[in-house]
Amino acid sequence: MEEHFDAVVVGSGFGASAAACRLAQAGRSVLVLERGRSYPPGSFPRSPRGLAANLWAPSSGLYGMFDVWAFSGIESVVSSGLGGGSLIYANVMLRKDPAWFVDDAPDQPPRPWPVSYADLEPYYEAAEAMMGVQRYPFDVAPYSATAKSRATRDAAKTLGLDWMLPPLAVSFASPGQPPVPGQLLAEEHPNLHGKQRLTCRLCGECDLGCNDGAKNTLDYTYLSRAHDAGAVIRTLCEVRRIDRDTASGQYLIGYTDRNTMTPDAGPDASRRGVSPGREVTVTADRLVIGAGTFGSTFLLLRNRAAFPSLGPALGTRFSGNGDLLTFLLHSRRTEADVEEPRDLDPEFGPVITSAIRMPDTLDGHGPVGRGFYIEDGGNPAFLDWLVQATDGPGTTARVARFAAQRVWAHLRSRPRSNISDNISGLLGGGAASAAAMPVLAMGRDIPNGTFGLRDGNLALNWATKDSSGYFDRVEATMRQLADVLQARLANTPLWLFKRVITVHPLGGVPMGADPGHGVVDGWGESFAYPGLHVVDGSVMPGPVGPNPSLTIAAFAERAAAHILGEDRP
Repeated sequence: MEEHFDAVVVGSGFGASAAACRLAQAGRSVLVLERGRSYPPGSFPRSPRGLAANLWAPSSGLYGMFDVWAFSGIESVVSSGLGGGSLIYANVMLRKDPAWFVDDAPDQPPRPWPVSYADLEPYYEAAEAMMGVQRYPFDVAPYSATAKSRATRDAAKTLGLDWMLPPLAVSFASPGQPPVPGQLLAEEHPNLHGKQRLTCRLCGECDLGCNDGAKNTLDYTYLSRAHDAGAVIRTLCEVRRIDRDTASGQYLIGYTDRNTMTPDAGPDASRRGVSPGREVTVTADRLVIGAGTFGSTFLLLRNRAAFPSLGPALGTRFSGNGDLLTFLLHSRRTEADVEEPRDLDPEFGPVITSAIRMPDTLDGHGPVGRGFYIEDGGNPAFLDWLVQATDGPGTTARVARFAAQRVWAHLRSRPRSNISDNISGLLGGGAASAAAMPVLAMGRDIPNGTFGLRDGNLALNWATKDSSGYFDRVEATMRQLADVLQARLANTPLWLFKRVITVHPLGGVPMGADPGHGVVDGWGESFAYPGLHVVDGSVMPGPVGPNPSLTIAAFAERAAAHILGEDRP
């Protein structure tokens, strides 16, 4: 017999996890279906072999965490695994600016979103409490403000820009204890993995998955509380088919269960071999879709024949949230008329510790333009070796100098017994890697991308040229920061072709005030099909502006409250 649940939740990202948790805590029977696997502390690979296998490509036998998409004009990296995007994001939990809850694309008059800041404010608070957000707390050596945040703070002050330490979903200390890196973390409630966690070691590895469990990812927060409340959570279960019984109004959810496959015995648990898996169907009174912008849009487009009345807005309003990745290289500083490398130390601290906010026309003050945030970036220490090794002429010169020293010493038959200083010179003092860092901008690009299906695959029509004014303003501000920090600004090679990489895809199943402008209403419920809800980034009818995770979680909190009758119009 088919299993039946009050609600089936597809996905386990910020929207899906928040909704599943609140519905389970209210006593509803809930099934969470996540296509990826579970990642307890210590399970994120770091070796080249492990990272190569940690990608999502089932047709090639890969069931890892990173899912990379390529479309016209844009590339994107999203996550597959229990906890969704929280596994690979940089922990920033900023609220959407109150004045930015407006659509103002050039080809249409401004109109407010179906939800306002006031609507979401109590749910922002609930999500912040669940995720344990706090700002970077260290204010004394040796863990005082990171070098990269000091640099961006000084540059922002010089340029008269608004700098801040954004709230982060990271555990720097046990409750009631002072922050100390790498200590055992005392949890008030055990996590669903049943594993011990450590406080943040300030290692810059957030985006590869935190092996210490210091990131307050969704599997430690919403999903653990959902599990405690009785929710059934199934991993390696990919939903591909959805339908609705018109007689009963129940939803039929078909998924592929890949738990029957046996992983390799080696260090690579993400490669399982190509297998069709086992097909399973369950039923539910409510279907809550939270598979992410690409996953949710693809699922509904692929099953549109079963839901013909979803409306014309399906597949519209895509936005990359204005993401633009750049790098500062060879930063310098001048003191007492002496120029020297400026330490940015990107490997120290969480990936992001500080942010600069650029005002928007909608703020009613400041320069005219679409607003955005610029955030300092970090990277794992092992990437510093790659930066150092690829330092172009600098590396070549050091190698040539070292070789000449050794050859000359041997030709003279007088090799030195101690050559430590030569070895230090060969490494170049690590200046190239220490004086470099990634910088990420995000903000209000124009949400005019459209999704469709091509040969059974998801296709996207979007280009940066429609948001060229926004990107020009972002790039000009980046160059100002680089000039102040005496650094070279380097874009990704994709930017030569005006292509961007986004880690914050939004839209595709937008909410709207009516069926002509949205697939779902302001509570995430379908206009055409009662009991069908969408609660992830795909419902955003435009860019959030700052990192969208907190806004998605707050929206899902409100959607769950509406389902439970606690938030009604």
